[in-house]
Amino acid sequence: MKQILAALMLMGSLTAVAAPVRYDVDPEHTFPSFEADHFGISIWRGKFNKTTGMVMLDKAGGTGIVDVAIDLNSIDFGHDKLNAWATSAEFFDTAMYPEATYKGKLGRFKNGAPTRIDGELTLHGVTKPVALDIKLFNCKPHPMLKREFCGADALGTFHRDDFGLDAGKPYGFKMDVTLRIQVEAVQAE
Repeated sequence: MKQILAALMLMGSLTAVAAPVRYDVDPEHTFPSFEADHFGISIWRGKFNKTTGMVMLDKAGGTGIVDVAIDLNSIDFGHDKLNAWATSAEFFDTAMYPEATYKGKLGRFKNGAPTRIDGELTLHGVTKPVALDIKLFNCKPHPMLKREFCGADALGTFHRDDFGLDAGKPYGFKMDVTLRIQVEAVQAE
């Protein structure tokens, strides 16, 4: 009887210890986007077309990390002149700061899925905390790659002037920006 109890205890401890799984961001299905004020009369929306990164996820342990890099030269407002201005020294200055990064810890797990990321955004050479709420998170087997893939839609806000990006402020532009990171990531081989 003692041997059976010891075996059950050992099995229980083995199943409780799950290894974190790495997922690589799929750049063909990941497009961080944003919304920002324009003169207080409209909201401009844009996205970034080139993103890389990874997610390390331990569903059973309720932990994980996110590390995303965004190519700022891939900005896309759907307006070529505005794209060129945004990458110039007047705003992002991509010659000096070619990428933004977001690194954080997954948290507030419910049923094996995170509902929040507490992280830091580095933009224009400045790093500040930015929390993202995860509105959607799901993992399932990829039908073609035969590996698990996960997707999420994370949402948060920050003030762009905190990062030295205060263009338009003297004209009454609001400095708050809504950031969405719509991401899909595939389990690493």
